[in-house]
Amino acid sequence: MRDASARPGEWVRRVGRDTYRRLRTYLIVAVQAGLAAALAWVVASRLLGNSEPTFAPGAAVGVIAASLGGRTRRTVELVVGVVLGIAVGDLLIAAVGTGPWQTGVIVFLAVAAAVLVRGPGALVTQAGGTAVLVATLTPTAPDLELPRTVNALVGGLVGLIVVLVLAPLNPLRTVRRVADPALDMFAREMSASARALARGDARAAEEVLDRMRAAETDLNRLGEVVNAAAEVVRLSPVRWRRRRTLAAYRRGAEHMDRAFRNSRALVRRIGTTLRDGEPVPDDLPAAVEHFGEAVRLLHREFLGAREPRAARERVLRSVGEAGAACRQDLGFSGTIVVSQLRTAANDLLRATGVPRDEARRMVRRAAAARG
Repeated sequence: MRDASARPGEWVRRVGRDTYRRLRTYLIVAVQAGLAAALAWVVASRLLGNSEPTFAPGAAVGVIAASLGGRTRRTVELVVGVVLGIAVGDLLIAAVGTGPWQTGVIVFLAVAAAVLVRGPGALVTQAGGTAVLVATLTPTAPDLELPRTVNALVGGLVGLIVVLVLAPLNPLRTVRRVADPALDMFAREMSASARALARGDARAAEEVLDRMRAAETDLNRLGEVVNAAAEVVRLSPVRWRRRRTLAAYRRGAEHMDRAFRNSRALVRRIGTTLRDGEPVPDDLPAAVEHFGEAVRLLHREFLGAREPRAARERVLRSVGEAGAACRQDLGFSGTIVVSQLRTAANDLLRATGVPRDEARRMVRRAAAARG
C-alpha cells in the first residue's frame, strides 16, 4: 500500500498489465466453460431426454473451472462429490422432507460424509453445493434421483471432451504468455542487481529485492500453467506433437523456482554487502549479470525446442567469474553472495536437464577454472 500511495500511476499501470496478461492467459477457460455448458445441456436434455438437465452443465462448468493442473484428477473428485451430494440429499429428503432447516441438515451431512471418506477440498465443496441444489430443486422437480446422477456423469464427460478434444488450450502459447513476463522479470532483476552492485547502490538492491518478493506469484503461476499444459499434451491427441517441448519446460519449472528463491537470497546479501561497505571486485557484478543472461537464454532455447547449450555455457561463465571474485578481496557478505550464486547456478543447470551430480561437478570445475 505504501508503494501504491507513493507511485499511484505506476501501481495502476502494473495492475493493468497483470490484469491484461491474466485475461489473455485464461480467456480460453471462459470459452471452454461456455461451450461445455451448452453441449452438456444439449446431451442431457435433447439426447437423453432429461426434463431437468441442471446438473449436466453444472458439472461440465465445474470440470472447466477446476484449477489449472491435475484436471483429470479433479474431474473425478467433482463427479464423486456430485454423486455423493445427490445420494445424501435424496435419502434425507425422503426421510425429513424439504425446507430451510432440512436444507441445512442435508448440506451438513453431505459435507460430513465427504470429510469422512477423506475427500479433498474439491470433493467436499462439490458435495455441499450439490446437496443445496438437490434440497431446493426437489419440491419443483421430484423423482429425479437417477437423472441427476446421469447428468453429473454426462457433464463431467462433456467437460473432459471439450478441454482435451474440442477446444484444448494451445500449450506453448499459454506457457509463453506466463513465462515471458515471469522469466523476463527474473533476468531483468538480476541485471538490476548487477548494476546496483557495480555502482555500490544499496538502495537500488533493496528495491530489486522488494520487486522480486512481489513477483513470486508470477513464478508460482508459471508452474501451474506448465503442469496444465503438460497434462493437455499428454491426453489430447490434437497437442501430442508438443510433448517434447513441454516435457523440458515441466522438468525445468521446479528447478527454476528454486533458482529464483536462491537468487532472492543472493540479492538480499548484495544489499548487506553494500550497506557494510565491503569491497566489490569487478568480476562479481559481471557474474550476476551473466547469470541473468543465462535465464534469458534458457527460456529462448526451451521455446525453440533446442538443447539449452548456450544457457549452460553462460551460467558456467557466471560461476567462473564469481570464483575469480572470491579469490580477490571479499568481505563476509561478499563470500555469501558468491555461495548463493553457485547454488542458484546449480538450480539453473538442473533446469536445463543436467543431472544433479553432474551439475555439482560442473559448478565446482567452473568455480576453480579462473585464477
